[in-house]
Formats: sequence, structure tokens, C-alpha cells
Amino acid sequence: MAFLDFHFFSETLGLSCAAHVLLPQGERRGKYPTLYLLHGLSDDHTIWMRRTSIERYAAAKNIAVVMPAVARSFYQDMASGPLYWSFLRDELPAICRQFFPLSTERADTFAAGLSMGGYGALRLALAAPEKFAAAASLSGALDLARRLREVGRKGSLVGKTEWAAMFGAGTSAPAPDEDLWQLARTLASSGAPRPDIFLCCGLEDPLLPESRAFREHLEAIGMRATYEEGPGAHDWAFWDAQIQRVLDWLPLGM
Repeated sequence: MAFLDFHFFSETLGLSCAAHVLLPQGERRGKYPTLYLLHGLSDDHTIWMRRTSIERYAAAKNIAVVMPAVARSFYQDMASGPLYWSFLRDELPAICRQFFPLSTERADTFAAGLSMGGYGALRLALAAPEKFAAAASLSGALDLARRLREVGRKGSLVGKTEWAAMFGAGTSAPAPDEDLWQLARTLASSGAPRPDIFLCCGLEDPLLPESRAFREHLEAIGMRATYEEGPGAHDWAFWDAQIQRVLDWLPLGM
């Protein structure tokens, strides 16, 4: 497996960016299936390499992995800041495919992430189902509507000023294309292809109710999801184990 510390300029963001990229080595037949692996609120593009054995796990599956940095953006086109959602959805895959032998096929393109990144991964698949065949949320921070309703309350990891920078001052509800519940409803009633969905969370994780609620929502609108919960907290011991489960679950067609 080759590990690349990839630095490039983003026209969408108007700044220099970084991503960690893993590429299989050896004789290659065609272009590689690709997992866009997203970080959480307090992390950056280095965290998956630092805290898990993702390189070893990906090598066994012969899959490329792209791990971008999006700061504390919650994967949004920020009201007062860079357009991280447009960057992630459109520009990043195009840039990576320009430099690396990554498949452009929907069947070979996947997303996964932890916490804030779980939200980002599901948003990618539900908002762009023509581009992503599967997405996985590990301990996802999925209920954006609740977070916006509770802006400024004690214990929030994101302060009022930071939320305002993301969504605009006084915003109390996400737009339809930002809300996973609405995105899923829209997709379920459309003729668009439905991505495979994987949800998991630890029983000791405070975000567990969000994964349970989203699974119930998907079932209610006729969308299926693979769902797992078990011992574990909001920590890397759980995510290191679960990213292996995600890679086993992906429809890689090996």
C-alpha cells in the first residue's frame, strides 16, 4: 500500500488543502474502487492513519482511501466561510481522479465517517446517490435539526458563533439538502438509485439515540439499512473495530 500526503489547491475553497491518500500497490487491472473516509469535529485528515490501522485493512481489500481535511465545517457550504460541502461532493473527487487511478464508476465509489463524518458520509450518498453506491456512519452525529434547535445550550461542542458561521445567525433548522431525514424522504420517493447504508454505534455512546432514530426513519420510508450496535463508547477502540466491519460490508465485488 502506498501512503501519500497529498497537498493541492482548491478553487472551491480558495485555499491550499491536504488529504491523506492510500493506494494499493502491485499489478493493477483497471482503476481502484475508492472510499472517501471522513473525520470528526475535533479531528483532521491525519486522524484515521494515526488512530487506526486503516492502511492495513484497506490493503487487504485492494481499495483506495481518500481522507480529506474539512476543519470544523460540519461538511457545509458555510454561511461565513469556505464551501466545504461543494468541495467534498464535487471538486475533491475530480481532483483525486486527476492525480490517482481511481474509478469513476458509481459502483466503485463509497463514503464513510465517524461522528460529524458519519453525517458527511450519509449526506454524500443521500444527496448524490448517482455518484455513491454505499455509505457508512460510525457513531454518527446525524440529527442536525436537533443541534440547530439547541444552539447555545450548555454542553454543546459547537458554540453559537461557530454555528452562525456555518448556517447563518438565527438559523434554527437545516435546509432540506442539509437534513438527512429530508434527504432520505426525497430519495425514497424518487426513481434515483438507492445507496446501501450502514449504521453503527456503541451502547455507551451518547449519540446512540441518533443512529437508532435514523434507522427507524429509514425503515418507515421503505429504505433498508444494515444496523449494528454493541459494547463501545465514542472512541477509537470502537471505530478501529468498526471500520473493519465497514470494509467487509462494502460491495467491492472482489
